[in-house]
Amino acid sequence: FSGRSSNEAGFLLQLFARLYGTNNINNCSYYCHQASGVGLNSAIGSGTATVLLEDLERCDLLFVIGANPASNHPRFMKSIIELRRRGGRVIVINPLRELGLVRFKVPSDFRSLLFGSTISDLYVQPHIGGDIALLSGVAKAVLQSAGADEDFVRAHTEDWEAYSNFVSSLGWDDIARNSGVERDAIERIADYYVKSKNTIFSWAMGLTHHEHGVENVQSLANLAMMRGMLGRPGCGLLPLRGHSNVQGIGSMGVAPSLKQAVYERIESEFGVSLPSTPGLDTLESMKRAHEGHIKFAWCLGGNLYGSNPDSIFASEALNAVDTMVYMSTTLNTGHAWAAGSETIVLPVLARDEEPQPTTQESMFNFVRLSDGGPPRHGGPRAEVDIIASVAESVLGDDGIINWRELRRHRSLRSAIGRIVPGYEAIGRIDDTKQEFQIGGRTFHEPLFATPTGKARFHCVPLPPLKGTGENSLRLMTVRSEGQFNTVVYEEEDIYRGQDRRNVIMMSKIDIERLRLNVDEPVTVKSDAGIMNGVIVRMIDITPGNAAMYYPEANVLVPKIADARSKTPAFKNIEIVVN
Repeated sequence: FSGRSSNEAGFLLQLFARLYGTNNINNCSYYCHQASGVGLNSAIGSGTATVLLEDLERCDLLFVIGANPASNHPRFMKSIIELRRRGGRVIVINPLRELGLVRFKVPSDFRSLLFGSTISDLYVQPHIGGDIALLSGVAKAVLQSAGADEDFVRAHTEDWEAYSNFVSSLGWDDIARNSGVERDAIERIADYYVKSKNTIFSWAMGLTHHEHGVENVQSLANLAMMRGMLGRPGCGLLPLRGHSNVQGIGSMGVAPSLKQAVYERIESEFGVSLPSTPGLDTLESMKRAHEGHIKFAWCLGGNLYGSNPDSIFASEALNAVDTMVYMSTTLNTGHAWAAGSETIVLPVLARDEEPQPTTQESMFNFVRLSDGGPPRHGGPRAEVDIIASVAESVLGDDGIINWRELRRHRSLRSAIGRIVPGYEAIGRIDDTKQEFQIGGRTFHEPLFATPTGKARFHCVPLPPLKGTGENSLRLMTVRSEGQFNTVVYEEEDIYRGQDRRNVIMMSKIDIERLRLNVDEPVTVKSDAGIMNGVIVRMIDITPGNAAMYYPEANVLVPKIADARSKTPAFKNIEIVVN
């Protein structure tokens, strides 16, 4: 299920799937921010942002880690500029020096548009995969400067002693080697942090797209906890999510395993029995499809083929499915390259064309009502209308589930309000027209959603550094300026100065070390695949590392996922260039 869809469509389709008898239900966060949710849940008991947009107006230090909001979150860039104007500081951590995170022009801000705005006070470029070492190094430096908030960690956290002893035992040589950042730069980050009164940590898929994505997020939560930057206004943790309703789709129960409260309330509300067999995550579903065990697949939006690692495998897997059904607003590569024995593409209305109001959940945990509008073209139907029609045809109208009534979004919202914890107000939103915030997710007091009410530290070992061979590099896949998820609108990437997409962006040092030339075509190999005719381009990236565009470079991405979140590792891929 894509985050493009509404809460109403997401809830109804997962309900239909479970009543049909399967828990093989997945949302797009499994391929992006699922590691954030799992990591945050392990630390604070909730998997979403702990702050509000207003908290950015109170903080004096902002970390932007593994993210490029200049391309993906322009509203966030305005908040950054306002932060710096009032004397706050911004630390950017990214292997690739992104122009938009150095200086940026906000069109709605006359001064910024005319003169440009400085974004980062400190720009640190670690190795791809070096984040745990870097964050642990900052924590070690904070401890050495006596910068930990002892009162907070002893009153509101668990396992502080074990964590502080673990961090203290780490050697600076190991930290510098694994992170790619020298000790003096790490201590400078720590100095900024120790002097801050209110710090917010923001990040995106530069942290989550790793074999140790959950541990990356845990390391970041550790750093926030040790200085008491949780549980009060103006500070906290902020995963920068992309799709407008990716959180809402998850809240609707679109996951292989329902939360117990939701499971029990669905059974009680509708008088049904739900399947209890374990569901498959997205990548495991793809593997089972490749083995010939998946007969039918239904995609609510998105491009499952284009978002998968190992694109040759992905095409083979989806083509092995007997019937593929896509509910889509536009055609995409998946419709052609992942067709299955039979492919059915159902054109649907976009949210702003829906005949009934729909709701979405923001990354700050607010639920809003959208009115919809007139359709642009004749033919496409509303998503809920299609789902309810098919569900009634397959399961019948036996009086238990009134599928005709559930075509009414108001009725769906009423059911959601009785079933999903924190969503009670959605049952009244048709009358109130008021957005509401989901309770229990924003922490402005140091009482967390864990069984003890305390946040939890995690001792995270430093992962070994990949790509240390003579001809090896560490690769991360990235998106361009003219791109949204798998959809590429234009070949040019203005911010990175690239006029095409079949490029590998490398440092000058590596180009010389590998005896290559700028604009020379090369072959890039990984354990997963090979790409020929890739053009060498020079960019400001830490030596030993490289970047290529997603989804074209998916052919190089192995089918390796984080063990706990099941998020594929689109970053830190060992490659050879020749």
